[in-house]
Amino acid sequence: MEAAEIREQLAKVPAWLVVLILAGLYCLYVLATHSWDPMTFVVIGREYDPAHGIANMGYDGQFAYQIAINPGDAASFLDIPAYRYQRILYPLLARLLSLGNDAVVPWMMITINLASLALGTLATEKILADHGQSRWYALTFGLFTGQMLSLRLDLTEPMAFMLTQWGVLLFDRKRLGWSGLLFALAALTRELTLLFPAACVLALLTENRKIRGIVWGMAVLMPFMLWQVALRLWLGEWGIGSGGARASSFEIIPFKGWWGYHTEATMVFVLFSLFVLAVALVPSTAGIITAVKGLWRRHFGVGVWILLLNSLIFPFLPTSNVLNPPGLVRMVIGLVAATLDYGALERSKTALRFSVLWLFLLAFGEGLVAIY
Repeated sequence: MEAAEIREQLAKVPAWLVVLILAGLYCLYVLATHSWDPMTFVVIGREYDPAHGIANMGYDGQFAYQIAINPGDAASFLDIPAYRYQRILYPLLARLLSLGNDAVVPWMMITINLASLALGTLATEKILADHGQSRWYALTFGLFTGQMLSLRLDLTEPMAFMLTQWGVLLFDRKRLGWSGLLFALAALTRELTLLFPAACVLALLTENRKIRGIVWGMAVLMPFMLWQVALRLWLGEWGIGSGGARASSFEIIPFKGWWGYHTEATMVFVLFSLFVLAVALVPSTAGIITAVKGLWRRHFGVGVWILLLNSLIFPFLPTSNVLNPPGLVRMVIGLVAATLDYGALERSKTALRFSVLWLFLLAFGEGLVAIY
C-alpha cells in the first residue's frame, strides 16, 4: 500500500475512535500498574471513609462512588452531602448498570466515562462537520487533560459534557425537544453545564423567539430546580455552591482568585501564574473579547453566547479553583467545548486552531493525579 493510500485510509478513521482507543489504553495502563484494581480510580479519603481510605482527603470521584453503592444513605461519607447529591445522574447510572452489585460499580464508572468521551467526541465531530469544519478538531474535546483527569478519577465531567455536546448538536439542528432533554440530564450530572442551555435561551431571545426561549429554558431548568428542592427538604440544604469542603466563594473583583493569592514563596506564585494564565485566564479573556466583538457586530448566534458565558465565569472563579491545577483543568473542559462550538457554529478557523494548543497539557500526564 502506497503512502497516499495509507493517508487516505487514516483520514477515514473517526476522531471518536481515536479517543476511545487512546483513553482505553490509558485505562489499561493504570489498571495494569495498580494490580487491576478498579478502586484505584476512586481515590477514597480517610477523612470521609476511614475503613477504605487510601489518601488523606481523597478526591471527588469517591463521592460519586459512595452515592452509587448506597444511593439513599451516603451522606455520612460525603463532605457536603447536598452539593454532591446534586450530581446524581452519573452515580445513579453506574448503580443501575451494575444491577446493584457493589463490586461491579467501580468498573461501570470507568466504562461510562470511556463511552462518554467517545460519544462526546462524536457529537463534537458532527457539530464541526455540519458547518464544514475538520472533524479532527474534536480530538481536543476528547483528549483534553481535564477529560483524561476526569476519566482517571471517576469524575462526572465526561458524561456531563457528552450530554451537553449532543444538546448543542440537536439545538443547532432545530430539534429543541431532544436538545432540552439532554441539557436537563447534563445539569443533573454537573451543574456547570447549565451555561450551555442558558446561551441557547439568549440566542432564542435575540432571534425574537422570546416566548419559545422562555418556555424552553424553564423546561430545561425545571428538573434541576425540582431536585434542588428535594435536596433541601431531604438534607436541609441547597446543592448549589462554589465547591466541596474547604472551597472558597466566588470572587466579585475580576481575577482576584488569582492575583489576590498571598504567599511568601514568590517563585511558587509565579509558576502557578504561568500555568493559570496559559490554561485558563488568557483563553477565557480572549473568549470574552471575541464574543463581545461578535455581539457588537450584531452576531447573535448561539456559538457567540456559548463562548461568552463559558468565558465569563473565569474572572470570578474562587482561589480554591484557580490555584488548584486539577480543579482548574476540570473547569476548563467547558471552555474547551465552548471554543470548539464557537469555532464550528461561527466558522472561525482561528478559534479551532487555538483550541489545539490545549492538547499540549497532556505533557503533564499523571502529574495532576499525583497531587492526590
